[in-house]
Amino acid sequence: MKWKKVSPELTGLLERAIVPLGADKRMMFGCPVYTVNSNMFAGAHQDSLFVRLPESDRQEFRAQYPDARPFEPMAGRVMKEYMLLPEDVYNNPEALHQWLRRGHVYALSLPPKQRKSRAAKRSGV
Repeated sequence: MKWKKVSPELTGLLERAIVPLGADKRMMFGCPVYTVNSNMFAGAHQDSLFVRLPESDRQEFRAQYPDARPFEPMAGRVMKEYMLLPEDVYNNPEALHQWLRRGHVYALSLPPKQRKSRAAKRSGV
């Protein structure tokens, strides 16, 4: 299945919302994602934005947005801890900032991710 490229409008919306938080921008499969301490916490994929949240925040998010779904970049490949943001969220600057900030705080609470060497990546370690 061919992926749809993220629109410049969606990329710009996410980028502007992330600036006050301070994060590193990376590209993953041609899509912008944001990290702190090498831990990804937000990004764009096709027509959607996603955020990484701890379980308690995910429960609150689902209660507030009943149509919210886990982030599943490929069929059957759900990324645990990540939620797709409904359009209600990214069309509301305050809500968007609130949920991205929560994702940012959560990512900061995680231990810094260690980069694997090329040899370890090839061997699957």
